[in-house]
Amino acid sequence: MKVKCVICDQIEDIPDDSPEAKKLRNRPIHTYMCDICKQRIEERTNERIATGNFHLYRTIKKDDEW
Repeated sequence: MKVKCVICDQIEDIPDDSPEAKKLRNRPIHTYMCDICKQRIEERTNERIATGNFHLYRTIKKDDEW
């Protein structure tokens, strides 16, 4: 399956039977990002976390006793 990175527009080939290919086929809202872009985003995110000014807002899950 040929896929295109949403950030750098690089076209790559992934196996048709891989879980990632199945996600892309069945749910068009899922997007593909190449390994280089993933690594670059991870590095920059870790740099922002290290500064102390990065806040990750997550929803607080309440335990339901039901």
